[in-house]
Amino acid sequence: MSQSELTMSTGHEVLMESSPYGMEKKKLGMWIFIVSDACTFATFLFGYGYMRVGSQNWGTPFEFSSILNGIIMTFVLLSSSLSMLAAVRATQAGQKASANKWLGLTMLLGTVFAILHLREWFKMIGEGWRLFYNPLGGAAQFGACFFSVTGLHLTHVISGVIALAFIARGYNQGRYDSSHVETAGLYWHFVDLVWMFVFPLMYLMNAAR
Repeated sequence: MSQSELTMSTGHEVLMESSPYGMEKKKLGMWIFIVSDACTFATFLFGYGYMRVGSQNWGTPFEFSSILNGIIMTFVLLSSSLSMLAAVRATQAGQKASANKWLGLTMLLGTVFAILHLREWFKMIGEGWRLFYNPLGGAAQFGACFFSVTGLHLTHVISGVIALAFIARGYNQGRYDSSHVETAGLYWHFVDLVWMFVFPLMYLMNAAR
């Protein structure tokens, strides 16, 4: 493909330039978003680590039930990454029915993850946890760190489920193709990858001893 090509649009010549980076613009835009978003998560996690190390009475509030819930959440999210990969491959092969099945499963698993996460939140709130109050008497900043970091990730998961719903609908209607599904998959895999840092730092390192 040449560096630029002329196309006809409503009777006028329009100059269309190909991407200088060797990839589609939507994928390039997604990669730029992922890099910038990774910096945001890194900042949150660094701030959490700084306060945890600097606190003399941080505490370890998570009992076995919370850790087990976190392990289940991790399994669900990793499974959704596999179903997302299957959806991308199905769209590339032109298997619309199979793609719809895998996209639906991915959205279902993402919804299950969000429900499990919210259940953990409501449990902690019911126990008296607040942004700057620790019912166990430890560092008050723990609540702010936990709800901020996990809340940011949960927002990404819920946003991803909504985005996948729009992508799936557009794909069924013929407005989107496999490249759109693949681009959405990049975002979903990123969200899964971030959880691989959030879970051990926020849950396992704060498990009751």
